[in-house]
Amino acid sequence: MIDRQALAEFIEKSLEGTDCYLVEVTVNPGNEIKVEIDSDSTVDIDRCVELTHAIEQEFDRDKEDYELEVGSAGLTSPLRVRRQYEKYIGQEVETLGSDGKKHRGILRSADDGGFTLAEEIKVRKEGAKRPVTETVDVYFRYDDVKYTKYLLQF
Repeated sequence: MIDRQALAEFIEKSLEGTDCYLVEVTVNPGNEIKVEIDSDSTVDIDRCVELTHAIEQEFDRDKEDYELEVGSAGLTSPLRVRRQYEKYIGQEVETLGSDGKKHRGILRSADDGGFTLAEEIKVRKEGAKRPVTETVDVYFRYDDVKYTKYLLQF
């Protein structure tokens, strides 16, 4: 079976000096390898083909047979690494917390431990007849959310 860690290290080294970065590498039984990359700008098919060829040169199929798929993280894919969160700062995202509650708001910041979301909530002020909308910054730890997705606006 292909060593997932060695493969990930090779991919990260191959992407150095570009605006592309590794999002995820999975190696399933039977050596089915799936590589997902993203970019600060865009990932085109030529970049995926180039990375596929580099992997095939480094990991010889004659020594160990494998199936390889290299693709880009889509707009509707959940965010998985900090750099993706940083890419979408200032954009509207949706987060599903581990408690099952969905949160929508503007992604304000991301750090090693988590991210901050500016969420609009309705608050009833003391003495007021109707609630008012306020923007509140909410911090989420990465391991406390089931997913975070970029919200497409039409």
